[in-house]
Amino acid sequence: MATSADPKIVIIGCGVSGIAAAHRLVKAGYGHVRILEATGRSGGRIKTATLGSTITEIGAAYIHGPSEENPLFCLSRDYDLLPPEALTPKNQAVDVDEDPPLVPNWFSSSGQRLSAESMEPAEELFREILDNTSQFQNRKNTSWESVGHFMRTKAQNQAAGRWKDEDETTRQLLLSAFSTMLKFECCGSATHSMDDIDLAGFSMYKSLRGVDCTLPRGFERLIENLMSELPSDLVTYNCPVSCVHWSNTECGSSPVTVECENGERISADHVIVTVPLGYLKKHHSSLFYPPLPAHKLKSIETLGFGTCDKIFVEFESPWWDADCEIIYLVWEDEETVSDQVSDVSESWIRKLVTFTVHKPSETGSHVLCGWICGHEAEYMETLPEEEVRESITNLVRTFTGNDTITPKRILCSRWFTDPWTYGSYCHPAIGCTAKDLKNMMEPLPSQETLSQPLQVLFAGEATHPCFYSTVHGAIITGWREADRLITHYWASVSP
Repeated sequence: MATSADPKIVIIGCGVSGIAAAHRLVKAGYGHVRILEATGRSGGRIKTATLGSTITEIGAAYIHGPSEENPLFCLSRDYDLLPPEALTPKNQAVDVDEDPPLVPNWFSSSGQRLSAESMEPAEELFREILDNTSQFQNRKNTSWESVGHFMRTKAQNQAAGRWKDEDETTRQLLLSAFSTMLKFECCGSATHSMDDIDLAGFSMYKSLRGVDCTLPRGFERLIENLMSELPSDLVTYNCPVSCVHWSNTECGSSPVTVECENGERISADHVIVTVPLGYLKKHHSSLFYPPLPAHKLKSIETLGFGTCDKIFVEFESPWWDADCEIIYLVWEDEETVSDQVSDVSESWIRKLVTFTVHKPSETGSHVLCGWICGHEAEYMETLPEEEVRESITNLVRTFTGNDTITPKRILCSRWFTDPWTYGSYCHPAIGCTAKDLKNMMEPLPSQETLSQPLQVLFAGEATHPCFYSTVHGAIITGWREADRLITHYWASVSP
């Protein structure tokens, strides 16, 4: 450190962003760093579990863009957590825009197996229209407000011309397949509908090179490695924060006081807040005193935060091909292109139209991961596990036409009802702009003073301007806020 000052720094949240910030500060020589974590574990929305003998990711599952530009990739490589294929120069150089070609199996609601070749026209149209959303980075260039409206309109218009030589049944089947992929796309943004995603804002997200990969031993191994390099007493678990008092609202020498639910009051020079946006949306009015500035509040309200859940299903034997990587289910009775269901309580299971295939374990465990998001996911979380299992059983039997298939067991994520997250990750909701993401990362006080700058700083995936919703975005923001403080103290002693 370039200064003898050793400020007291409190980090709220022991997710990967908070851990990254602590890492940076501790390595820079700061000795009074403390993390307050509301739960009894580290990792936040990184959470690994098992179903049978198969490792499953309740939370973050992929390294999006595993290449040298991705700090998550570099950390995972340094800790020897990556699969061999992810380390190859070829894998790191491929630019697939986070859309790697997966080997699909297709099934229809009439119990028929559909050939991948017959579904290719729908896949090609979907990818083409999705790619075309990138041309609307400026709101002045489009009359469409949402991604969903744009994609549904284009699909209906282009299908009429492209598939004019097909019979009506085939055309309808292809449009239904388009709906399947649109529902799955909702999971990528953790949104109820692509109608809720701003068309211009959709292009703010930037992808990195490399074919997405997983960590074979689980994402929690990354957390374990990071935590092993921090002082063992740095984190206080089961310590929810009730209020951050800033801007001279408390007497004493420190500009910030962190009030915990257990009654403890901690004086600090700086606080880095890394709680999920869902928690901020619900508790900002009580979490900060004085209240957050109006422009910051508006951005917290404007930026979207939704639920993407996973339902892991184990089977005795696979009902999909040996080389299959993703399973699509096509509802043939949906007359229009849509990513929603008509009655959530009655038809929530119709939103689950995609399973990704886990590689078989050495013990022969066969596991699929079903993806569901939005209000349908929120409703699923209210149901008993046995009812969810029964719905999954009926779904699989309907689409395979095989009434003997029975899941051995299931495991569901429940991020919406988690009281510390209230959802999964953020997205650019209607009206969201780059300014909102900039406001999210702005420290308090908004206008720095020479006497008490950088009292409250903000990190986490929802504060990154183009890597929001990702683990690497969360890591970068933790480093960013730590570096902001480090730079501040370096600058304070510069000639």
